[in-house]
Amino acid sequence: MKISILTTGGTIEKVYSEQSGRVENIVGRIDHYVEQLRLPDTQIEVTQLMNKDSLEMTAEDREQVLCAVRARIADSPVVITHGTDTMVETGRLLKSRLSGSAHPVILTGAMTPLGFERSDGLQNLTESLFAARTLAPGVWIVLHNQVFDVDHVRKDRELARFVVKIAAT
Repeated sequence: MKISILTTGGTIEKVYSEQSGRVENIVGRIDHYVEQLRLPDTQIEVTQLMNKDSLEMTAEDREQVLCAVRARIADSPVVITHGTDTMVETGRLLKSRLSGSAHPVILTGAMTPLGFERSDGLQNLTESLFAARTLAPGVWIVLHNQVFDVDHVRKDRELARFVVKIAAT
């Protein structure tokens, strides 16, 4: 099975910069981690679209993600690594503009960068690859051993995780 991974940056790909003393998006790293996974019978194609914090993503950036998904979704499921701050916004855009897909689109990311102690990045990436093989067509967020429909999820900053969004009454 083929799975396309599109990377956009976000915390999952941040690294510590000794020059600035900050954690920043500097270089893409997802392909390095994918190479370490045992994925028999799975062909992974990684494409770096951008490498930025999701709070810096523009409408044009989201259109670029949409175009990249459209170019791949007929042939394979798509996993998008994305910053968690605006992941839901991008997911909703994709859901509203994609129709009739034969494969799922999965958005994932991390609260702590890959390579940092107690990072959730590799777990989320691995679970997303599994979800891409098993979920029905649609747009999903996969984080921390959970699957969320993009219309019914929000990031809970206090808990540092995603939770089901309760409908307003």
